[in-house]
Amino acid sequence: MKVSKRIKALREKVDLNKEYSLDEAIKTLKGFSNVKFTESLDCAIRLGVDPRHADQMVRGTVSLPNGTGKEVKVLVVAKGQKAQDALDAGADYAGFDEYLEKIKGGWADIDVIVATPDVMADLGKLGRILGPKGLMPNPKSGTVTMDVATAVKEVKAGKIEFRVDKTGIVHTSIGKVSFTEEKLVENAKAFLSTIMKMKPSSAKGTYVRSLYLTTTMGPGLKISREEVAAIK
Repeated sequence: MKVSKRIKALREKVDLNKEYSLDEAIKTLKGFSNVKFTESLDCAIRLGVDPRHADQMVRGTVSLPNGTGKEVKVLVVAKGQKAQDALDAGADYAGFDEYLEKIKGGWADIDVIVATPDVMADLGKLGRILGPKGLMPNPKSGTVTMDVATAVKEVKAGKIEFRVDKTGIVHTSIGKVSFTEEKLVENAKAFLSTIMKMKPSSAKGTYVRSLYLTTTMGPGLKISREEVAAIK
């Protein structure tokens, strides 16, 4: 893979073998951001779990204290008053039949789908479309609920969903580099604390094997073992 001159220049300025504290890594990455758009700050954690076993699947949600900095488009699939409740709470779209047809037709201009339990039988038929895109609502993530208004407000405020992939890595965005260092550190600690609390009892050995922070177009900086060990 060809490396751009900009990335080469950044790599020359940073010690990729060094282990950083959260504060130091975030300060460094913010200083390196020199592209024409606002980059996201991303976190990648390699866990000592085997996702092939159901009891070692790490999946959940966390409400970032300072939000994600991203405008999240929310569709609520619901009928009658529940659809109206969702719109009143700030949902971008809400309804039933018309949105099922739009999804069947390939429409996907949304980031999160919230649904009431009574429509899941119909929405489940679109699993082959929604599943690969990570859009299928799930009770564990709080996106299948009768309280659609609360779900919409939480998503809009910065609630994110995460899950470990088949290689044992959890990857998510935890804010924008335009945030202050303090806000990014708070978001990072909230996310990492949630991950630590979800350690499966059946997982053996080291739980967090490595932790990296990076920006959309920047280098990845490794977070120190001491910093990981201090996360509660």
